[in-house]
Amino acid sequence: MSIKKHKSNPINFTRLIFFGTFLSIGFQSQGQVTEKNYKVYSVKLNKEVPLITIIDDMKNYDVLFYGEEHNDSVTHFLEKTIFEMLYKSYSTSATLSMEMFDRDVQVVMNEYLKFGIREKNFNKDARVWSNYRDYKPMVEFAKNNKLDVVCANAPSRYTNLVGRKGQKALMELPEESKKFFAPLPYDTATGKYYDKLMGLSNHNPTSKTDTVAKKSMPMNMGSYNLIMGQSLWDATMAFSVFEYLNKNVNKKVMQVNGRFHSDEGFAAVAQLKRFNPKIKSLIISSGSDDAYPNIDWSKHKDQGDYIIITDPAVPKTYKD
Repeated sequence: MSIKKHKSNPINFTRLIFFGTFLSIGFQSQGQVTEKNYKVYSVKLNKEVPLITIIDDMKNYDVLFYGEEHNDSVTHFLEKTIFEMLYKSYSTSATLSMEMFDRDVQVVMNEYLKFGIREKNFNKDARVWSNYRDYKPMVEFAKNNKLDVVCANAPSRYTNLVGRKGQKALMELPEESKKFFAPLPYDTATGKYYDKLMGLSNHNPTSKTDTVAKKSMPMNMGSYNLIMGQSLWDATMAFSVFEYLNKNVNKKVMQVNGRFHSDEGFAAVAQLKRFNPKIKSLIISSGSDDAYPNIDWSKHKDQGDYIIITDPAVPKTYKD
């Protein structure tokens, strides 16, 4: 999806938070991406800037939300680059937090980062996404430099449960289960974000054999409450970051998630403010635009603090 279609075609929002059946295709490797394949715009400065501007700006912030399109090759190159730059500037204060891993596999992540379990076992037990190769470079960088990785998301079994039966069903779960999602009761989407979620439609059933597809939530299935399920994802990612910062002072957290979870300061960003309004967040909204490289930045200013437009000519990492 190109950013310029972002508001005109709400159906395309689905690829930002939900996954249809997709086929892996050949794509330009991260090593082949160059600065010619992206442009960075600072909303505050009202001009295009180099990546280092974001890194320098982070001295005043605690969390960097990187909102991505999950199959954008250039974005995955930039995520790893920015994470490495954060490490270079802030050393072991740099921390990675990811939508792509659920809270109940945190122990598996820690074992892989610190205690030498095999990658084969990690991939299986951590339930990595089918396009994990896009995120693996960041995880490996964290491992090699002894940095933390926060498994931030709520397992889909809980988003499915709450979407079907409401928060009361979560409250009836044993205490051991409640560790894996945001504290109850959690706030649900309101206002413009609620309207944005309600604009999603025509979601197709997903493949039962695809790892990523298993994270999908049904959208047109009787009484399923999309708002309740989506809000649990948002609240849980926010709580995971909040909880980590509570235990680890002066860290710089880079939270990687689909754009829908952070664009316009909605969703996980708003939920984090509810947990602790003193935590300062910086938002990157990243995606392609068919007009590249001739960008009309005024179309994108509401999406975040920094807008990164990627070259649509670079092949995606998978076709959805």
